[in-house]
Amino acid sequence: MGTGIAISLAGAGIHVNILENNKTALTRGLEQIQASYSSSVSKSRLSSEQANQQLNSIRGTCIASELSDSDLIIEAVFESMEVKKDIFRHLDKICKDETILATNTSSLNINEIAEATSRPDRVVGTHFFNPAHIMPLMENVRGAQTSLETIATVMEFSKQLGKIGVLVKVCDGFVGNRMLYEYRRQAEFLLEEGALPHQVDKALFNFGFPMGPFAMADLTGLDIGWAVRKRKTSRSLERNRYSPILDKLCKMGRFGQKTGAGWYQYEVGNRDPVNDPIVHSLIETVSKELGFTRRKINDDEITERCIYALINEGSKIVGEGVVQRASDIDVIWIHGYGFPSYRGGPMYYANTIGLNNIVAFMQQLQEVHGVCTKPSPLLEKLASESKNFDL
Repeated sequence: MGTGIAISLAGAGIHVNILENNKTALTRGLEQIQASYSSSVSKSRLSSEQANQQLNSIRGTCIASELSDSDLIIEAVFESMEVKKDIFRHLDKICKDETILATNTSSLNINEIAEATSRPDRVVGTHFFNPAHIMPLMENVRGAQTSLETIATVMEFSKQLGKIGVLVKVCDGFVGNRMLYEYRRQAEFLLEEGALPHQVDKALFNFGFPMGPFAMADLTGLDIGWAVRKRKTSRSLERNRYSPILDKLCKMGRFGQKTGAGWYQYEVGNRDPVNDPIVHSLIETVSKELGFTRRKINDDEITERCIYALINEGSKIVGEGVVQRASDIDVIWIHGYGFPSYRGGPMYYANTIGLNNIVAFMQQLQEVHGVCTKPSPLLEKLASESKNFDL
């Protein structure tokens, strides 16, 4: 992620100084950047002159004080609150007062990170999407004390990078990943009840996604989602039904494409997912342990459960004021998660199929799955008034 952000900035004509805590990691990161530019040149995406020009604007260091005069610092370490707070404490001490301190966290509480500094007004979230130099979306997260000047600067910064910046407030997982969790939750429940990963993925691919939830999870890394699940569980945020299949896969060391096995297995040098009997056997075992009699599940049920759960969580986000308008969610899901653009985004799509239909469907799900599928108050209110989401 850090290398992708650096390439994105360099491509916009911004000088970048990469900080790593040791020379080995720094060398590895710079080599990845070099390899990325070499690939771009070989595919004629950049000329050799352009690549060299951008490469020359990137340098690395292991000395934090060399960042002291930076205007903007983007932290892109792994998702650990304590690690991030330690970094922000240190940056706060060495940087000039005007420096904006941004975090690339995809889910952690930015208010808590900001409290580790003496400048909470200049702390903000800049959630890039992987690969950061290709994906067009930036989920910019304003903390409780983030100043209007900082917000305006980061939104303009998004434009400078040629990205689509969407401003959101702090909540667990922000907008995109908070909704993704409910989408994947239903996908995993479907496995327990009778479906298999390739069937779920095929149904959602046919709906219009570039790939289904399990293939996508293998691409991004199952360990990332596993870390989020463990954090949620440790904070007692899990609600009612919980599927243990992902946890079991991760305990087997199956983290997706990077380990050659996740929900699917992968041949060396080939990213095409291959159905794995080990996974199918694990799913059937979990179904039996949980007391499910496996049944045939059709594609309509798969798409309705996953998409309606996604919409329901989006409705909660709108109702809580996390976004300024429902269409912000559509922008995030089209440009960050591959929601089919011809369907207009999840909230626009909800309007086209009727909010009353979604409420009725979610009420039926609630009888089985509990409070996690309870229709949102806003969704129920709009449906009762025969209204749509205000886009």
